[in-house]
Amino acid sequence: MPLYEYRCENCNETFEVRQKFADEPLTSHAKCGGKATRLLSAPGLHFKGSGFYITDYAKAGSAPAKSGGESKGAESKSSETKTESKPAATTTTTKTD
Repeated sequence: MPLYEYRCENCNETFEVRQKFADEPLTSHAKCGGKATRLLSAPGLHFKGSGFYITDYAKAGSAPAKSGGESKGAESKSSETKTESKPAATTTTTKTD
């Protein structure tokens, strides 16, 4: 269940209440009976470490990912260039006696 933060307008106390998503917001402070207002705060979820970016899964030697919403699979296929390798030239020598 989420934890919501409220502030009482009468006594200016900030308090937390555990409520379901479906529950109606509180309108009064239980201690003094003043009007309570739900506060908005930053979420408490923050992803850290490796594994959260497309660059963490890139193969060694591949081109860096472009921004702009292209998928990785389509991008890697279009950025690959085929180079043909030709066998090294061989020289033949003949001996004459």
